Amino acid sequence: MQNNKIVLHFLNGGVTKGFTEDFFPNKNKFHLRDKDTGKVTEIDILQLKGIFFVKNFDGNKEYKEKDNTERIGLGKRIMIRFKDGETIRGYTSGYSPERSGFFAFPSDPESNMERVFVLKSATADIKFT
Repeated sequence: MQNNKIVLHFLNGGVTKGFTEDFFPNKNKFHLRDKDTGKVTEIDILQLKGIFFVKNFDGNKEYKEKDNTERIGLGKRIMIRFKDGETIRGYTSGYSPERSGFFAFPSDPESNMERVFVLKSATADIKFT
């Protein structure tokens, strides 16, 4: 199974980085192997704002995301505003009001984020743009 690099953003504001091999959108729990210690922890997705699948853990703080890039094949344009004020613009083909979460892809193909699993309970507003 693929070893995904992820950054977990918790509802309480905490952030944890590591790897997972067993995240599935229809399951409430998965395991995280901490990137520094290797310690494996069971994660309850109900404690999360989002699961950010990333290219690398460091990113580039100087990089400014482009949110107006058209990307074909990733679904409809979407704007996600979280309860903590963060806003993400991107694309989704998996949003359904009945589901507890969905995948979104960044507008910018050069983004460090490959995709994010958004927990709907952590959002303040979701709009198709």
